[in-house]
Amino acid sequence: MNRTDVIASLVLSGYALGRIAAQDAGNDAPAAQWRVLSLLEQEGARRVGELAAAARTTQPGMTRLLGLLEREGLVLRSPDPDDSRATVVDITPRGTAAVATWRAEFREILAPRFAALNDGDWSALTRAAEILAAHTATERTGESR
Repeated sequence: MNRTDVIASLVLSGYALGRIAAQDAGNDAPAAQWRVLSLLEQEGARRVGELAAAARTTQPGMTRLLGLLEREGLVLRSPDPDDSRATVVDITPRGTAAVATWRAEFREILAPRFAALNDGDWSALTRAAEILAAHTATERTGESR
């Protein structure tokens, strides 16, 4: 497998793991919900347009999703203090708890798939996770480092 194939394989495998975990857990929440909540948890409050761009959706689509998340008490929308035309969204304590529960559930669901790995495999996966995290971290603008 060449280098570009490795990256593509990691991306596709990551998507597959997410789908498998959601299906096995019976989690019917849209994947975009967890992407948005995770982004807010990791990077702090964001404008609606920034969230739409990060989730690769339209601003009206993001606005609909945020309405659902707000009704569930997972996010809070407020006027942007720097631009009254814009709205800023932040995760609530309930949203943070929901993300923590979701991650714990996914870890538990996926653990049996990896139970037979040896220490060398775990070292390789740990290093791969560190490399991926370093290369997927985003600046406040949403651009890759």
